[in-house]
Amino acid sequence: MATAPALETHGDLMDSVYRWQRHIYDVTRKYFLFGRDRLIRGLRMPYGSAVLEVGCGTGRNLSLVRELWPKTQIHGLDISPLMLETAQDRLGARARLAVGDACEFDAQDLFGRPHFERVMISFALSMIPAWEEAIAQGIAVLAPGGELHIVDFGMGQRLPAPLRWVLMRWLAHFHVTPRPDLAEVAHHLAGSIASVEVHDGPLDYYRLIVIRRYRGV
Repeated sequence: MATAPALETHGDLMDSVYRWQRHIYDVTRKYFLFGRDRLIRGLRMPYGSAVLEVGCGTGRNLSLVRELWPKTQIHGLDISPLMLETAQDRLGARARLAVGDACEFDAQDLFGRPHFERVMISFALSMIPAWEEAIAQGIAVLAPGGELHIVDFGMGQRLPAPLRWVLMRWLAHFHVTPRPDLAEVAHHLAGSIASVEVHDGPLDYYRLIVIRRYRGV
């Protein structure tokens, strides 16, 4: 079951945003959260390995991971207790979910393990104020040879100007801020312990990043 430590202002904000939206979130977001399924297919989960989704929301992505790799150990972290209620209902008791800050959490304390073979962050960094710290934390909980998969909004530079304007206004309404230097920050944080792959989505709508931690480090 989800555990719930005291939350700060950002957790309260996310609850206020998703208090009612969580019930229609998956139906509405499929029309503009592109790239999620591409990320999931790219996980290539080793048999019986563990995945952690940071900012797991309603559990939609973790549910698809379980469908593709039924023996995967499912873990999810989110700062919104309300979203986790929805995720727990969807994923069931076998999934280990916890309320926590993506920028600073103790995986051993929350999930009973310090590392994961795969970590994913899907359209969450654009809603996390200290998003660089969230990437660093994601790398820190990777097992040797593990992978951190990130997908988030690009700047839409190749979209038609009117469509890009509407998109950015819509995102701002939900406290979403695309991170133009996402790739550069990923390379910097990976340093000498991991490699980084960057894949741009169509029309710069989204960006997919894979950080692979080297074995033995």
